[in-house]
Amino acid sequence: MAAGGLAGLLPAQTQLEYALLDADTAQEKENLVYQYLKKVDGRERDLTVPELGGDLQWLNTEGPISLHKDLCGKVVVLDFFTYCCINCLHLLPDLHALEHQYSDKDGLVIVGVHSAKFPNEKVLDNIKSAILRYNIVHPVVNDADATLWHELEVSCWPTLVILGPRGNMLFSLVGEGHREKLFLFTSITLKFYKERGQIKDNNIGIKLYRDSLPPSPLLFPGKVTVDNSGERLVIADTGHHRILVTRKNGQILHAIGGPNSGRRDGRFSEAAFNSPQGIAIKNNVIYVADTENHLIRKIDLELEMVTTVAGIGIQGVDKEGGAKGEEQPISSPWDVVFGSSISGTQEDDVLWIAMAGTHQIWALMLEGGKLPKGSDLKKGVCLRFAGSGNEENRNNAYPHKAGFAQPSGLSLAPEDPWNCLFVADSESSTVRTISLKDGAVKHLVGGERDPLNLFAFGDVDGAGINAKLQHPLGVTWDKKRKLLYVADSYNHKIKVVDPKMKNCATLAGTGEAGNVVGSSFTQSAFNEPGGLCVEDNGRLMYVADTNNHQIKVLDLETKILSMANNMWLLQGQCLTGEIKDVSCQTVIPFQLPRSCVAAEAVLAIKVCLYYCSKGSSACMMKGVSFSQPLQIAGTNQGSSTQVELIHTFFTN
Repeated sequence: MAAGGLAGLLPAQTQLEYALLDADTAQEKENLVYQYLKKVDGRERDLTVPELGGDLQWLNTEGPISLHKDLCGKVVVLDFFTYCCINCLHLLPDLHALEHQYSDKDGLVIVGVHSAKFPNEKVLDNIKSAILRYNIVHPVVNDADATLWHELEVSCWPTLVILGPRGNMLFSLVGEGHREKLFLFTSITLKFYKERGQIKDNNIGIKLYRDSLPPSPLLFPGKVTVDNSGERLVIADTGHHRILVTRKNGQILHAIGGPNSGRRDGRFSEAAFNSPQGIAIKNNVIYVADTENHLIRKIDLELEMVTTVAGIGIQGVDKEGGAKGEEQPISSPWDVVFGSSISGTQEDDVLWIAMAGTHQIWALMLEGGKLPKGSDLKKGVCLRFAGSGNEENRNNAYPHKAGFAQPSGLSLAPEDPWNCLFVADSESSTVRTISLKDGAVKHLVGGERDPLNLFAFGDVDGAGINAKLQHPLGVTWDKKRKLLYVADSYNHKIKVVDPKMKNCATLAGTGEAGNVVGSSFTQSAFNEPGGLCVEDNGRLMYVADTNNHQIKVLDLETKILSMANNMWLLQGQCLTGEIKDVSCQTVIPFQLPRSCVAAEAVLAIKVCLYYCSKGSSACMMKGVSFSQPLQIAGTNQGSSTQVELIHTFFTN
């Protein structure tokens, strides 16, 4: 390969980019790209990409792929990405559309080159989860040591490199927002080399990881919240593109949306979401950060209706806002929380939004009011509150001059002396505060002082800047204990922060990805927990254990951790009766059918069984089903009776 990596493309492609700016028609643009290809294809020496190492790990394929053998005769788009990066996620719809238009039979192959930012992202199982979560259906290679990244002198995520059929580099596109150029360059490249007979139509051995997975009641739940009564949970079942409302005992009250992604308002039976994340509930109204639809949705549980209250359904680039919600473009909202304006007459008249896509905190005015250091605003207005839009870890007394890096979690501490928003700022690996009195943005824990250093991550308990986190996605305030809990996602831990002393310590999790319910919090294991919440009474914490597809429950008083992984077995069932002690024989009421064709019948029993492991304080819940015979007398038909359940427990 000629020295210089991608830099070797720069002179010729820069000339092409300037020429395209002056082109008026699509035909002119196509001709310019065609002439560019004639020029670079005629070089004495190709700018080629080195062979992908045979020892690299591949996903979505039947085995390793050779760039210069298996992909010879193909136009290849290399997507250098890391799965935490919001800009990389913004690029995926463009790649989905491109591979929908052109297949390997047409001569196009997309290859994701995963070059990790965080240590956690180098682990193959975690990349597998990301591939499933984001519906990536093309081959992905784990460039864990960034070998190809350095060979080509790639400098930022995402970067696309388009190769010709000899593995010859033709174009590079840095960052997001180049959909038109991506389609233009790719289509003309396919045309150019087909005319020269250099495109092959052979299939590439694709074996999708998602096809090997069993069905799961939950799929990558991103966030969870609990209502003020503590009796209802709201779960963002992100991978199933739906919102679940359940009772604490596991009964599903509402399943809204799913299982497929979409964008539709209307009744619960027809509404659709696309990878929803943050949720906030008050009384019978839920607000949803519908992340990949770039919308804020409102769920009315009484009317059983879903409406859109902010966003236009496509990714916005506006970093100021100020339009009425449903007319205001927004970008990848990741979390929402209720708050109050400083001049409003009602509580919870503001919806704060972690706008991950523009690295800002926004506000949606649910009623008229005023924000700190702002003017009076009308009901329905959606606008930027804090963050310049630059991706950085910058604190400032003026909220518009502060900088965030993919804020992904919000929690509110309205009481004095806090009166602030807590922000899980994932890409800077920090937790920050925003004063609701004057808007000042301050550091709490994690990161470092250099606002441009977004690589100050780790797993260290400590105070302030000495504490280290790794891509935290969630925060929740415990108003009873005056403590903040953090989903330290890539460290697979739940941490606790005392905001007064700025101390940060591990509460639960071993630091290794796993799925263990241990006898103590620190012996338990999580896998990239993304969200968490605490009941108003401070007793229970619920954790969205994202990559384990579970909701876990932490009892903050007894220090017992339990799982609620089978609660959705009871969907559609009418729950009756009381909690029974099954150490004694159990009697249940039963309504006999009015008409029986035979005296012999079979009673099918489905129950949730709660139990504690012997020698451990861990509480568990499992779905249990069994059947037992019934003898029905003619005089009993249509009446109610008591049935004694016959059961025996075996231990091992």
